[in-house]
Amino acid sequence: MFHSLSNLQNGTKRQRQAYAAITELGVFADLAEYQPVLCGTIPLNIDVEGSDLDIIMEVADLIRYEHRLQALYGKLEAFSLKKTRIRERNVVKANFLFQDFEFELFGQHQPVFQQYAYLHMVIEEALLREEAGLREKIVRLKQKGVKTEPAFCEILGLEGDPYEALLEYGRKNGII
Repeated sequence: MFHSLSNLQNGTKRQRQAYAAITELGVFADLAEYQPVLCGTIPLNIDVEGSDLDIIMEVADLIRYEHRLQALYGKLEAFSLKKTRIRERNVVKANFLFQDFEFELFGQHQPVFQQYAYLHMVIEEALLREEAGLREKIVRLKQKGVKTEPAFCEILGLEGDPYEALLEYGRKNGII
């Protein structure tokens, strides 16, 4: 479901706008070697005003990736590049604005289908599909400023680090 942008093409108005922005910018074509996957709230239709487009990628050579991001998107509005470590892995993130969307391009040396953003999205999609009314509850919490994973954990009654707790829930329940 999440391996292509085709679902966005026929989705909600905001999903169609996201599809148009991503396609016009050419992110998936320009960065195809990194197997980009759109994650986050927009593909799940739980986005709120200001939700960004999170695109994750598997990147072995972060220095080359950093130079490529700078060359492709460095002149776009609000462009910023950040190098950090998350869960013992080096990460390069680029953020910028394009067509009323904030883009976040996230690269790390890990297959996209093993990255937390992807795993969380798979779990969240399964929960949204199974539980009537969950989408509305999540959106209400997000409108109050609660981040996505903490919102799911609050509704599920999960405690501790919401990013780890949601993964553990997904594993225990055979979702991932």
